[in-house]
Amino acid sequence: MAATLAFGALVIPRVAGAAPSSDALIAEVYGGGGNSGATLTQDFVELANRGSQPVSVDGWSVQYLSASPGPTSKWQVTKLAGGIAAGSRYLVAEAKGSGGTVALPTPDATGTISMSATAGTVALVTGSDALTCLTAADCAADSRVRDLVGFGGAVVREGTSAPAATNSTSVNRGAGLADTDDNGADFTAATPTPTGSGGGSGDPTPTPTPTPTETPTPGSVRIHDIQGTTRISPDGAKSVTNVPGIVTGVRATGSSRGFWFQDPQPDDDPRTSEGLFVFTGSSTPAVQPGDSVLVSGTVSEYYPGGAASGNQSVTELTKPKWTVLSSGNALPAPFALGPDTVPSAYAPDAAGGSIESSALQPSTYALDLFESLEGMRVRVDDAPVIAPANEYDELWVTTRPADHRSAHGGVIYSSYADPNSGRLEVTTLLPDSAHPFPQANVGDVLTGTTEGPLDYVSYGGYELQATSLGTLHDGGLTPEVTRKQKNKELAVATYNVENLAPSDAQSKFDRLANGVVHNLATPDIVALEEIQDNSGAVDDGTVAADVTLRKFVDAVVAAGGPRYRWREIDPVNDADGGQPGGNIRVAFLFNPDRVSFIDRPGGNSTTAVQVVKDHGKAGLSVSPGRVDPGNAAWTDSRKPLAGMFEFHGHRVIVVADHFNSKGGDQSLHSRFQPPARSSEVQRGQQATVVHGFLENLLKTDRKANVVVVGDFNDYQFSPALRTLTAGGVLHDLIADLPLAERYSYVYDGNSQVLDHILTSPRVSGGADYDVVHINAEFAGQTSDHDPQVVRLRPKG
Repeated sequence: MAATLAFGALVIPRVAGAAPSSDALIAEVYGGGGNSGATLTQDFVELANRGSQPVSVDGWSVQYLSASPGPTSKWQVTKLAGGIAAGSRYLVAEAKGSGGTVALPTPDATGTISMSATAGTVALVTGSDALTCLTAADCAADSRVRDLVGFGGAVVREGTSAPAATNSTSVNRGAGLADTDDNGADFTAATPTPTGSGGGSGDPTPTPTPTPTETPTPGSVRIHDIQGTTRISPDGAKSVTNVPGIVTGVRATGSSRGFWFQDPQPDDDPRTSEGLFVFTGSSTPAVQPGDSVLVSGTVSEYYPGGAASGNQSVTELTKPKWTVLSSGNALPAPFALGPDTVPSAYAPDAAGGSIESSALQPSTYALDLFESLEGMRVRVDDAPVIAPANEYDELWVTTRPADHRSAHGGVIYSSYADPNSGRLEVTTLLPDSAHPFPQANVGDVLTGTTEGPLDYVSYGGYELQATSLGTLHDGGLTPEVTRKQKNKELAVATYNVENLAPSDAQSKFDRLANGVVHNLATPDIVALEEIQDNSGAVDDGTVAADVTLRKFVDAVVAAGGPRYRWREIDPVNDADGGQPGGNIRVAFLFNPDRVSFIDRPGGNSTTAVQVVKDHGKAGLSVSPGRVDPGNAAWTDSRKPLAGMFEFHGHRVIVVADHFNSKGGDQSLHSRFQPPARSSEVQRGQQATVVHGFLENLLKTDRKANVVVVGDFNDYQFSPALRTLTAGGVLHDLIADLPLAERYSYVYDGNSQVLDHILTSPRVSGGADYDVVHINAEFAGQTSDHDPQVVRLRPKG
């Protein structure tokens, strides 16, 4: 599972043209901004949410294609962030012309696309990679396309084309937001009416920071009244006036800008937060920490990732107006998070139901404590880093340093019953130019105080938005190096190389190769997961991966290793899941100086390998061969690859696996507790298929030397792994390690097991197994998985 992206799904995208949208869609498109005769100075795309729940557009995009695309035409992309409240609008400003007199209202996102005034195609996409489809049919088949509008006779459209627009008209879906998936029926040409989350339709002299018209004295509602004693505000959707507080932090980047403010006069109820976020869209608010403000606006519940993700909501004020009464005021003291204040229990058990309407119990559950502090200033002192810094300037610390520490200073996830309550994500509100984010590894420490408002985000849950970062103390973590196998020891390794494609930088190939040669000590057999086809994520029908594998093998030779040979089977195009167009698969590398591959012809993407009796031993009908590839358990997932090897006269059968990802599972910080793990149903089915194949193999030859390796995307205590090891067919070697060393992956601050090596009874005894920690704990990782290796002595 690469970077899994994937704990907790966003709102599920639909296939364009397949069904009308029930929530987020394109409401209006205007490409004449700034042209001769235009009133507005900019092009724009307006989105709308006609649903009853907020929709997150974090990571989504608006994309534009010319009306008559040619073979080399490219989609232009504007990235989105934030969300669209129920019944609200979201304005995307595009290129600005030299004409016009009226500026757009404050946009929620800004791009630079110069759209045609008369004809073109605009798509709302649940991702930010440029689309590659150039026909209506191909775009309808791309599941990333949430909505699409072709106007002015555009080739790419839903149904018939919407009418042409002009410099003074847009194409508009109308107040009813009809969506029949026929652009010609749904859109009309009309006067442009750009509207964003803050309302409005253009003003030649807009006020950047509007102030309320009410007398600037505090109103009757305080922040703790808005936050209430549960996760949902008792004042939801209500307008509030002149709520007092001190600004504690400002988010000045992205399209989810705004500020936090906190009441310096708290009530005496520990369940009610005294902090609140004020959402200003893509406009930077003109306030500073220490400003005393009165804020008016609408109380809203925003669900990062969308309500369908199962995530909790953030209570915030939208469509705000405020008055700054004074500046330079002292900030409210931060709440200290530590083992004395953060409970050891993580969340209340609602038998899978929602906990958001339950009264908070901050002294009993960590999730309840964090919710009672939502929007407030918090601090951690001398915080141990338990997950490395990532490309988004985020890292994880523990507020309970004595709990479940790994050998290198992370925290071990060893049971569904204990998700490790002390975990907390940290990011920064400080400008990177003056305060570079610390490139921390696991085992480092943020010494001193790290403090700032407590937020809630889609990936990670509660997150400290630091206005002050502790000083990084280097814990001295270095990549591990395993020992070299002895002459009569067969070394078998597994390594998820994270969507490796020829288009990746040579430095990635070199670093992966160096890991195989030096850190893994050149294993005899290496099972690779996530090998992409020769064109990578371009969905052009390519399935062969020989260029990818050759480039990797060449890098191994350059690093001082042997010239490995490989065996793999190309999948059916777009049938094995993973990154669209990438056609990821598992593959074997083997060192021909140490081990031979026993080829049996006939293996292909759809032919199932069978167990056969071969000279008194268990053999395979085809080698390499796929295990039951037609079974529904492998729908949109990688098929296991089985191969026969010979080592010092002994036959060894290796099965390489890459089970389906955890995409769609509810997060540990979900409002549903315990969270649903829907993806494990398919992994259970996959484990049953593999277990049945191996059970049959060992019935044929109980002395067979079998090694099962790969990225199983599941924990050693999961139902899938229990199925694989049922009846003693296989032994999971991770169980032989000390508890503090049982991990190969770090996610949401938890050091956990996703990759496994399992062995048959014949070779389990005396096997020397090692998880080689070179990636998952490091800020500069080459893959998000650590490889692992077993050294064993096959028997005749």
